Amino acid sequence: MDMETLMAQAKDLQAKISSAQDALANMRVKGIADNGLAVIDMTGKYDVLSVNINPDALSYGAEKLSQIVMDAYKDAKTKVDGLIDKVMNEVTGPISE
Repeated sequence: MDMETLMAQAKDLQAKISSAQDALANMRVKGIADNGLAVIDMTGKYDVLSVNINPDALSYGAEKLSQIVMDAYKDAKTKVDGLIDKVMNEVTGPISE
């Protein structure tokens, strides 16, 4: 494989990755904890769009409420991690054909 072909493949891969990153920015996931007591909406680039707390969760106290919100965040982050893996694996498949 000559250098020109290799550079063209690298440029193509860079464009695909950039496109995938743009797509991830527009994807949304919901992190949910304790049967919906806390729900976090997050983009595929880890931007938190909203945090919704069910009023019933307020009766648990600050420490438990904090844990519920953290659990919702962890759920959202785990879902985004999987989404990123899926999208990037589709893009980066075999580098050379």
